[in-house]
Amino acid sequence: MRDEDCVDFLQWALPKLDKRWPGFRKVRGQVCKRIDRRLAELELAGGIDAYRDYLARHPDEWAVLDGFCRITISRFYRDRGVFEALAQHVLPDQIARLRERSGATLRIWSAGCASGEEPYTLRILWQQALAEAHPDVRLRIVATDAQAHMLERARRACYPSGTLAHLPDAWRAAAFEVRDVEGDDDHCLRPAYRTGITFRQQDLRTTMPDGPFALILCRNLAFTYFAEPLQRAVLDGLRARLTPGGVLVLGKHEELPAGRGFEVVDEHRRLYRRADGA
Repeated sequence: MRDEDCVDFLQWALPKLDKRWPGFRKVRGQVCKRIDRRLAELELAGGIDAYRDYLARHPDEWAVLDGFCRITISRFYRDRGVFEALAQHVLPDQIARLRERSGATLRIWSAGCASGEEPYTLRILWQQALAEAHPDVRLRIVATDAQAHMLERARRACYPSGTLAHLPDAWRAAAFEVRDVEGDDDHCLRPAYRTGITFRQQDLRTTMPDGPFALILCRNLAFTYFAEPLQRAVLDGLRARLTPGGVLVLGKHEELPAGRGFEVVDEHRRLYRRADGA
């Protein structure tokens, strides 16, 4: 399939899935390859035009196409400055707010957690940078993703060395053991760094975990790929699940829809605080 044919198809199909073309412009190659494989599986000799007809005749195929449009690019300690800000400012502030409420459990939600790199990074950061100073606080992380196979990988918690490259050396040595296993996933997270994390299969568009959370990370998902009306609906759901003063983290190239009850904490790192009383 020619690139221009795939682009034309995606610009037609994505709005029907509540998705936006600009978010897919740079990653369309992944989606187009998946569609190409699907055309071969279905033996559609007419190519992408035949696939349009197939979608019209088989409404269930839209769910298959929706799955092809899920982009996964994940690694540990992705966007280092974000995690430095969490460790140095955001989480200590949230711990202070927690104590004001006489709470003992700091709850975090990692939305679109893929194969677990983000929630496990949070757990490693907690153990290495904050746990000793706050022994009275329990950390609980809810990590959600729409794809069952990604959650299976997350629960296995073994990764290739390349996805750990941005972790500080001391953290990597403390948190992982190297195993002689078949394939590249030879760096496995030690048991102490797997505790306090619950993985759930949930599609952010329809289901969210119960709050409240002191911190929600929703990076490189809703505000990259979803259409704007769906972005606003998702953002309202995220806000409702934050404690007053809780913090929302977006991806570094994402924009927060205006007028939704947040104030800027760090525009460069895309950190936003739910306005008290929102």
